[in-house]
Amino acid sequence: MPENPLRLLMNPRSIAVVGASNDFRKMGTIQALSILQDGYSGDVFFIHRKEKTVLGRPAFPAAADLPKAPDLAVLIVPSSSIAGLLADFGAIGTKRAIIITAGFKETGSAGRSMEEKIKSVASRHGIRFVGPNCLGIINSENSLNTTVAPFTTGPGRLGFASQSGTYVTQALPYLRKNGIRYSKAISLGNEADIDLVDALEYLGEDEQTRAVILYIEGIRDGRRFVEVARRITPRKPVVAQYVGGSASGARAGASHTGAMSGPDFLYDGIFKQAGILRVPTIEDLYAHGWTLATQPPLRGRRVGVVTNSGGPGTGIAYMCDHEGLEVPRFSESLQRDIRPLIEAHASAANPVDLTFDLGMRKLAVTLPEMIMKSGEVDALILHGIMHSGFMVEIFEHLRDYLQGVSYEAFLKGTRSVKEDAFQLPGKYPFPFLISSFFDDTDDCTRGYLDAGVPVFRSPENAARALGSLHRCRLIRERVLSNAPPLSQAQPAALEILGRAKAEGRGALDECEAKQVLAAYGVPVTREVKAVTCDDAVEAAKQIRYPVAVKACSWEILHKSGRGLIALNLKKEAQVQEAFDGIQKAAGKPTPVLVQEMVFGSREFLVGMTRFPGFAPCVVFGLGGVWTEIHRDMTLRQSPLSDSDAAEMLADLRSSRLLGEYRGMPEVKRGALAGILQAVGTIALLHPEIAEIDINPVMIRGDEPVAADALIGLKAED
Repeated sequence: MPENPLRLLMNPRSIAVVGASNDFRKMGTIQALSILQDGYSGDVFFIHRKEKTVLGRPAFPAAADLPKAPDLAVLIVPSSSIAGLLADFGAIGTKRAIIITAGFKETGSAGRSMEEKIKSVASRHGIRFVGPNCLGIINSENSLNTTVAPFTTGPGRLGFASQSGTYVTQALPYLRKNGIRYSKAISLGNEADIDLVDALEYLGEDEQTRAVILYIEGIRDGRRFVEVARRITPRKPVVAQYVGGSASGARAGASHTGAMSGPDFLYDGIFKQAGILRVPTIEDLYAHGWTLATQPPLRGRRVGVVTNSGGPGTGIAYMCDHEGLEVPRFSESLQRDIRPLIEAHASAANPVDLTFDLGMRKLAVTLPEMIMKSGEVDALILHGIMHSGFMVEIFEHLRDYLQGVSYEAFLKGTRSVKEDAFQLPGKYPFPFLISSFFDDTDDCTRGYLDAGVPVFRSPENAARALGSLHRCRLIRERVLSNAPPLSQAQPAALEILGRAKAEGRGALDECEAKQVLAAYGVPVTREVKAVTCDDAVEAAKQIRYPVAVKACSWEILHKSGRGLIALNLKKEAQVQEAFDGIQKAAGKPTPVLVQEMVFGSREFLVGMTRFPGFAPCVVFGLGGVWTEIHRDMTLRQSPLSDSDAAEMLADLRSSRLLGEYRGMPEVKRGALAGILQAVGTIALLHPEIAEIDINPVMIRGDEPVAADALIGLKAED
């Protein structure tokens, strides 16, 4: 495997900055100060055509005048200058660049042409670059910060790849207040060269990084994204926020970085296939990522809750249930040990509720340690540990009664928790989370944050973060299989598709569609295509009543509600009447499909659709008339492994319908999974197919069968 291009870019021995000056209002100057002031120890050179010195250091008029070729060039100049500068640096041997400058493909066709030009120049000189239209990178391991904001928190464990520069750098004060520290952070911008998958792969290999977070507006290479992520997620958590799934989100992303977005359910399926946790907000992205980066893996579902108030404890318990965790009632022996430490009216059962008790040591150390030693929990959430934040609140009421005692003296005379409270989480191999309504100005909150213990501003948020640890455990434990080798294209399918293409058709008729499906092992209904009424009657006799009669033309793709389909016909006269009715509804002579009538109370949908940048995607969901109403569906990128198909069956909210249900037998899941895999195979073998829609897949007894099918073809270029 070739070395990741980010390895050198994130660890340069020397840097040249083009665009910095002595004007502190300029972006280039601000970014240069971050490099100089935040501890980077390598050589830093400045290029400026007019100034002799920049920020107290010698400035050179051009790349050719530098004393040596820098490993990294940081370019913060007008877009029209970028191509020439890349050529200049390439001529002296520089191999990495960060292009901060905007004004490329995100602005339209002219910008797109300029971006193609810089890609060509960089490729010719062997330069790999991040950007354009980005805000740079942070590497806490070597104190390198090329962004606009100071990075002062020191080394961390959380790796970040972002298609927004703001979330890498302008969020740094917010992260500092919440005790969150990057290992590495990469603003990707337009991804003209180094892209999101390169960054994910780099962070997945990075030993300092314990968890990875991704801010995504669009993925350009879905197949590689899933391949790389599936190598990483069994051993290192990856969390993503995707914002391109709505119309306005997609529009904003396109104007921001030129990102190529797709619908939400596409990314939901891709993330599940990749083993990536999806979160809805940037706050969750940071907080859940930091939790996964700092906490030991969750070994089970049992959560202990200790609180100084009933409401927060109940909120945590409720949210734990919602997240698939459990808050079990403690054993009688553990409750006996707890009761002497709490008020008589307080609960020892779990949650343990001290009620209002300012004896913080019991809440912070004594009870948590007792519970962790018991073996009855796999994780712990504490709510209500506080000191200086609360004392400053009540001091205003007490001031008049304290006869001139200062707040500092008052605070010194009250008891806070000792340092061992902040060290306690590291003594046991359990996730240990804190909920507090007091921010980092409270000395207890600050103590936990400095110790790398996540502190959440609400009880429910702490429980939701623990839910991410639970889902990460399920991802670690899932057994993945490889997709089977791609089979050969079937002659029958090639003949049908070739004929349709030669005729310039946009789709197959239903009979042809089912023949293609059957060629790859999809179970379909017994049926005969008929042109005349007599043929239809004879076909019904062969198939045996009851039958269904449908219009069968590639130009008629949707038949329901238009008089083009008749069901459960039991007599010859009904077939004749149906044939005549279909001809009238179609408005011209139209063949019909006479098919066996399939009965079953459970209907599903299997389909295939294509999205730019992704392999063909297989869709599975609730079918029949319920498809549009419930919109209960899931998706995976083909080819599908056995484990992919099995996970799709389990994804549906209505997955209980696959089991024994109201006297109906359990569905043969292997057969249904085989249909999903076959549809993915067909899409890979026949790129001329634009879409496949099998709706419904009827469950006859316990066997799935394709009762209706549509195959649309790609238009000629």
